[in-house]
Amino acid sequence: MIEKAVFISRIAGNIIREGFGKNLQIEFKTNKANIVTDIDKKSENIIKNFIRKEFPTHGILAEESGHEKGSSEFIWVIDPLDGTTNFAHGLPIFSVSIGVIKGKEIICGVVYDVMRDEVYSAEKGSGSHLNSKRIKVSSNSQIEESLLVTGFPYNISENPDNAIEKFSTIIKKARGVRRLGSAAIDFCYVASGVFEGFWEVDLNPWDACAGKLLVEEAGGKVTNFAGENIDIYSRQFLAGNGKINSILENILGK
Repeated sequence: MIEKAVFISRIAGNIIREGFGKNLQIEFKTNKANIVTDIDKKSENIIKNFIRKEFPTHGILAEESGHEKGSSEFIWVIDPLDGTTNFAHGLPIFSVSIGVIKGKEIICGVVYDVMRDEVYSAEKGSGSHLNSKRIKVSSNSQIEESLLVTGFPYNISENPDNAIEKFSTIIKKARGVRRLGSAAIDFCYVASGVFEGFWEVDLNPWDACAGKLLVEEAGGKVTNFAGENIDIYSRQFLAGNGKINSILENILGK
């Protein structure tokens, strides 16, 4: 399954790359900040058609079309273009994210960083890789020396979970905080040691499925803000190298 996921993520990535910088058909979802393009839909259709052919009994949970039940316990969780706003504005930071769950357990995940042509992949119990090279989380344990990353939900004006106050507190303590606009890539950069930690509220399962496994298989930890174990349906995600997590939990859990 991991080989199939890598293969189709690259196919979808080619379509996204070809559409980058071109005239797009843009639709609004929940508000004007939450958009979908015709390229999102093309990418999703190609991935779903591939899965239906290769794994006809498997279920599919995709961002744009929702849940398609299968007859087996496997579900493919798909974000066909994570970072749509970046993509639509010509900012080359976006990805394809594909995870597979068996029951409630994530068993494999792939994130394809389209414009950098980098494939992050993980299988349960087999570690995380960037292309063919093993990756691991940072060993830094000091927040003052940490580079962190976060994201904001589309309804940030409503300030869910006091997201603005938490951001304000953390940015005063860390070496730096970035906001890339693709949660899947944020997880990947924690897994590869670029960032010590990542937090966000109101993520969806397709935003986090592959990335959660990537961080855990790279030696990191993914919980809610209270440090509790979570599944992909959580509304809070804190991913870290394991050493910085408790510090962030003390801030985010309040």
